[in-house]
Amino acid sequence: MPAVPPTRTKHLALASLCAASALALTACGPLDQAAEESKPSSESGPYPGLSGPEILNKAITTTKQATALRLKVSMKTADGPVRGDLAVDTKGDCAGTLHMGTEGTTELIKTGDTVYLRFDEKMLRSQTEGSSEAETRAALDMLLGKWVQEKADAEDAKDLAQFCDLDSYLEGFKADDTEAKRAGGSAVNGTPTVVLTESYRGEKATAHVAAKGTPYLLRFQVTGGAEPIDMTFSEFDKPVPVKKPAKEDIVDLG
Repeated sequence: MPAVPPTRTKHLALASLCAASALALTACGPLDQAAEESKPSSESGPYPGLSGPEILNKAITTTKQATALRLKVSMKTADGPVRGDLAVDTKGDCAGTLHMGTEGTTELIKTGDTVYLRFDEKMLRSQTEGSSEAETRAALDMLLGKWVQEKADAEDAKDLAQFCDLDSYLEGFKADDTEAKRAGGSAVNGTPTVVLTESYRGEKATAHVAAKGTPYLLRFQVTGGAEPIDMTFSEFDKPVPVKKPAKEDIVDLG
């Protein structure tokens, strides 16, 4: 029987992602001594009369009330670049794709307490590193193109299942803890936004808040630091498209 690759992806970036989301615009504390005071509230345009912190607090509070959303993230970590595209909800269900630097790509579906994982060849080879070519080939024959079924709390799956925790992406964003300044307007995926910025110890955080309709946080970026990150949020309150793979496409390692 060939060695079966573990389903636990190496060097998971969730901790880095959560830490990055807690940076300058939220929980980093006071600005540098030389930082300017927040600009006064604008009397025209979107959110008339509201200051930067008031707009951002409104957006954070509103976004945290969402029952589901789609998150796209691109970031650099000490272990390499990470990209993700996931629809997640407050029940812990999710569906999407994770690209883990040089290790490869994992497709992820979580519904209830069950996780389904599908690895590309690059990821499977990285997971079987150190095995013989015969063992690697046998694992590829068994798993390439198939979904691995695991319990969400299984040792090999629980780290990936954490990517389905909506609260973990939003917990770093804290209302009433910001010195954000208005920085004009822009757009995210065609939606006009109010841009807010804040700088802290060489890092710059930028938030885009929807200028029309519900004041959701649509984009959050951190640049200038060791682990830059770019996150976009969309499809608020839309059901997560979770669908159990066909029986013949599932490998149950349990």
